[in-house]
Amino acid sequence: MTLSLTRRRTLGLGLALAASLAPAISFAQEVHDVNEMSLGSPDAPVTLVEYASFTCPHCAAFAADVMPQIKENYIDTGKVRLVFREVYFDRAGLWASMIARCAPEDRYFGISDLLFQRQRDWAVASTPEEMMQKLFGIGRQAGLTDAEMESCMSDEAYAKELVETFQKNIAADEVEATPTFFINGQKESNMGYAEFAQKLDAALGG
Repeated sequence: MTLSLTRRRTLGLGLALAASLAPAISFAQEVHDVNEMSLGSPDAPVTLVEYASFTCPHCAAFAADVMPQIKENYIDTGKVRLVFREVYFDRAGLWASMIARCAPEDRYFGISDLLFQRQRDWAVASTPEEMMQKLFGIGRQAGLTDAEMESCMSDEAYAKELVETFQKNIAADEVEATPTFFINGQKESNMGYAEFAQKLDAALGG
């Protein structure tokens, strides 16, 4: 299947979304609801907040090596609720997030996993058009149609809402790098599974 986005349209979209990353955005403007993506029971005694960018190699490594164990041992067992907050260093990270959010919420984390797994492919594309082609390929693999993705990616207003929410969150939590974590509000930097498990167990009272 050939992606119907033309080079001209893709570049125009790139400029529009890049402009939405400008620091001149005012928090006084109306910010519409941006759904917070989460996994696990809302009644879990521990809430783990992760700030991550889909273009961050350390985030991809964490997603591959650490998160599966956290999910199996803590999230799936009802002990921990994960809240995943996207960080946009660049338009590539924003584009990836919009593709992930284009699907129903119950498929968001599946697409996120694909984005991290194939980060070395799409995130290093040499042109906006090539990057969009690769991102659409991931979306298709997750069951999205080109029409659905084109509609999502053309929504500049939603892109601005995502950026405003991201800026507000990182300012409030003083996030300066990715990945950054909060375990029941306690700020933590990147770490391996063994150390993470110790901190989660401590928060659980173990």
